[in-house]
Amino acid sequence: MARTPKTLDRFYSVIPAGGIGSRLWPLSRADAPKFLHDLTGSGQTLLRDTWDRLVPLSGEQRIMVVTGRAHRAAVEAQLPALTDENIVLESEPRDSTAAIGLAAAILERREPGVIIGSFAADHVIKNHALFLSAVTEAVAAADAGYITTIGISPTEPAIGFGYIRSAGPLDIGGAPSALTVTEFVEKPDLETAERYVASGNYLWNASMFITRADRLLEEIGRSQPELLAGLLELAEAWDDPATRGPAVDRIWPNLTKIAIDYAVAEPAAAAGKLAVIPGYFDWDDVGDFASLAKLNSGGRKSDLAILGENARVLSDASSGIVVSQSGRVISLIGVKDIVVVDTPDALLVTTSENAQRVKAVVDALKLTGSSDVL
Repeated sequence: MARTPKTLDRFYSVIPAGGIGSRLWPLSRADAPKFLHDLTGSGQTLLRDTWDRLVPLSGEQRIMVVTGRAHRAAVEAQLPALTDENIVLESEPRDSTAAIGLAAAILERREPGVIIGSFAADHVIKNHALFLSAVTEAVAAADAGYITTIGISPTEPAIGFGYIRSAGPLDIGGAPSALTVTEFVEKPDLETAERYVASGNYLWNASMFITRADRLLEEIGRSQPELLAGLLELAEAWDDPATRGPAVDRIWPNLTKIAIDYAVAEPAAAAGKLAVIPGYFDWDDVGDFASLAKLNSGGRKSDLAILGENARVLSDASSGIVVSQSGRVISLIGVKDIVVVDTPDALLVTTSENAQRVKAVVDALKLTGSSDVL
């Protein structure tokens, strides 16, 4: 296991807490996104789990959360140790490059040479010691000038995740596991995923990025110069309350909306400046109800996972997941891999096989103007 290096003294954790998790509708909504739910039975939200996981790496005073203005009160209630200077509020979603890039620009102005690590607010991670070890190596690789990600060793040919193709090892002190990255591949079909896993050259993309803040901004500038200019202008105005609000209202809505995978990771890989640390800890992004069912049934397909404090579920020879918030009795007889999500104003019934298609329902509701249930 890697030794914790001194470079962790310069480390700052960043938690992007955005998105509604549309594949978990109607449980996850605009006013109650999935990171504000307890989806694991831990007794606390995914956001709080993420915070607790990062405190040993950077300390409570060195964790920044980027979230929407509408979620400020809920986030602060979950994270009472979060300081005012470390909460960054978006006026509207502009995707991950803007969110993480703004955090990097603010922190680089405050502390030149800072190393940041971005970790999503809504992922589930077990084996914390292995996670801490992987991040420690990633910090060393970042200090050497690499944009660094953590890739998860695949346990199955999943089609809901992106894949990272790794190549030969990198000779980086403090990061003995570091590999060079040659390619990012977005959610492949099953046949392709099976080939990737069999090759042993691919890792799941967990969307964790560890880098010097100045290097991240440099990479954003290479592919998105106008976006970088806007982020730097925002960062310059950020720490003065008199200038922050007007700058956000003027600049933020016009920033390019692009994922960090496309704006930073892919160009860095093409330039040979992207590294990956293999992560051997259990990880899940809880992207849909199929993964939520698996998470809450110990991976046993024959079981029925039940979520909800006052759930009243009768089951006979059935499997899948039931999420109950309505208090009504739900009876399942002889159905396999079923997904039932029962809320006071919306009911979803599908199967684990079709769980990824829930997002299409959300898109359809938007088109029909049914915003009251979103």
